[in-house]
Amino acid sequence: MRIVFMGTPDFAATALKELAESGHEVVMVVSQPDSQRGRGKKVQPTPVKEMAMNYNLPVIQPEKISKDRGVIDKLKMLKPDLAVVAAFGQILSKEVLDIPRLGSINIHASLLPKYRGAAPIQRVIMDREEKTGITIMQMAEGLDTGDMISKVEVAIGDKNFETLHDELAAAGAKLLMKTLPDIESGKTVKTPQDDALSTYAKKVEKWEGELDFSKDADILAATVRGYYGAYTYLDGEVFKVWKAEPRENAADEKPGTILEAGNDGILVKAGKGALNLLEVQAAGKKKMNTGDFLRGRQLTKGQCFGK
Repeated sequence: MRIVFMGTPDFAATALKELAESGHEVVMVVSQPDSQRGRGKKVQPTPVKEMAMNYNLPVIQPEKISKDRGVIDKLKMLKPDLAVVAAFGQILSKEVLDIPRLGSINIHASLLPKYRGAAPIQRVIMDREEKTGITIMQMAEGLDTGDMISKVEVAIGDKNFETLHDELAAAGAKLLMKTLPDIESGKTVKTPQDDALSTYAKKVEKWEGELDFSKDADILAATVRGYYGAYTYLDGEVFKVWKAEPRENAADEKPGTILEAGNDGILVKAGKGALNLLEVQAAGKKKMNTGDFLRGRQLTKGQCFGK
């Protein structure tokens, strides 16, 4: 098939790589405009643009595709059979969705209709769900509301955002390759979503990454895994927590109080139980395990995290 691919971040780049190496012809790649990223805040190409360049695929980067007459006309001239969309980051109008002969499909990182929206991977972890997955859906007007074409489940376990993201990206690329032949031959079975079962995965805000030690340890551990770079404060400075685990603990201390600090972690009292910090990052320092951190900075029992 002649395919237009639309995507922006690493999640989408994984699918584009599989597509570029398949027997299908990627006639155009559409990505968000380049932006400032990294510590130096230098303007860098999106991961999808970088992947497209690796395979010498043509790329366009409209500010707002649905309002760009030139881009819309260009896509129509290409006469694509299908558009594959993955984490593109822009709302697509009906006119854009209907350009390909077979319409447009989306690789969505959840088991729809649950977790429609911008941050399904982070939300399933922070909500302590047991499983998530990939849904390939026929795109329609509305937010992730189209008919479902295929699905694959992925267990969450104790995975953090980075690990689960990469696993879902790989699963999405694999499911796409499995689904495309059925789309091409017209053998897909499309299942409407039950809107009554839908949930919304809104964008995760910075404040949600702050650890409130009055909450239960299980909730705090899920925040660390989902937000991936959760933070608190130590001696008035931001203190990041990259890895932690919940522990049972009945100590009668104020939440946020350090109960123990050693090679096995920094054990901090929570509302229920305790959170054992395993990988941390103090202000101006590198990420490190707690054993290495404590060799350079002493923490004592009774000290408190928080503002």
